Amino acid sequence: MRIAKFMLMLAVLAAAPAFAQAPPPHYAPPQLDQMVGRIALYPDSLVAQILAAATYPDQIPDAAGWADEHHYLTGKALADAIQGDQLPWDPSVQALLPFPSVLEMMSRDINWTTDLGNAFLAQQQDVMDAVQRERRKARDYGYLRSNGQIIVGGGPYITIAPANPAFVVVPYYDPGVVFFAPRPGIVVGGAIRFGFGVSLGGFFRPWGWGYNRFDWGGHAVFINNAPWRRNWDNRREYVHPYAGVHRWGPAERVPEHHELQERSPRERQNQREGRSAHEEHRGGGDHGDRGGDHGHR
Repeated sequence: MRIAKFMLMLAVLAAAPAFAQAPPPHYAPPQLDQMVGRIALYPDSLVAQILAAATYPDQIPDAAGWADEHHYLTGKALADAIQGDQLPWDPSVQALLPFPSVLEMMSRDINWTTDLGNAFLAQQQDVMDAVQRERRKARDYGYLRSNGQIIVGGGPYITIAPANPAFVVVPYYDPGVVFFAPRPGIVVGGAIRFGFGVSLGGFFRPWGWGYNRFDWGGHAVFINNAPWRRNWDNRREYVHPYAGVHRWGPAERVPEHHELQERSPRERQNQREGRSAHEEHRGGGDHGDRGGDHGHR
C-alpha cells in the first residue's frame, strides 16, 4: 500500500510542471476584432498601456478602487501619491491610475480584461492586426477623423495620437455603430465623443507616458521606450524595465495618508460617456478638472 501511494505521488509530481504550464489560448480574427473594439479608437499610447496592464488582470480591481478613491488628485500630487503609497501592482497597471474610468471599465468586465491580456500574451501580432482592422473600418465609414483632440495618421497603418501630447483623451463610442456602415439618421461626425481626457505631462514619465508607442509594421509594442517582451511562456518571470518605479511587495504597503473620496455617480457617468468631468470633491492636494476644456488650456 505504501509503495502504491509513493508511486502515485511521484506520478503527480511528474505531471505538475506540464499541468502548471497551460497551453496558450488561440483566438480567431473575428474574436480578436470584437475583443479590441472597445479600445481600438483610443490613442496609440493608451491602447499600448491597456494591453500591457491587461496581462495582470488580478491586479486591476484593486487598482481601480485606488484610482477611484484618489481621483481628486492630479498632476504632481497624484504622481507623488502613487509613489508614496508603495503600491504593489506592476508599473504597467500603475500607469493607468490617472484614468479611473479606464480601470473601472477593465474591472467591471474582468473576463474581457483577462481575455484581452491572454490574447496579447499569446498573439501580440494578431491583436495589433485586429486593432488596425477595426480602425480601418471606422475610418472608411467616416467616423474616425483628425480633430482638435486627436491626429489620425493615414499611411499603410492608422495611427491615433493626441493633438496635445500632454493631454490623453479617452474617446467614447459605440462599437456597434462605428465599425459598421452608417445607418439612416446616424450623424457620422458625432459618433465618437472626445470630451474627457487626462493631463499627464512629465510627472508620469516614470510609468512610461510619453514613451509608449507601436511599431505597427514591425509588430512591436514599446512601453516605457522598451519593447514589451512579456508573452505566454515567460509571463511568470518577465520583468519589464521601469527605472524610475520601485517595485514594492504587498507586505511593504504603508498606511494610507490621503483622504479617500470616491467619484460621485455624476462624475462616473460623465467619464464613461466621454463628457467633461468637473471635480466635485475637495479632499486636499492638487485638484483639477479632468475634462477636455481643462486639458487644452
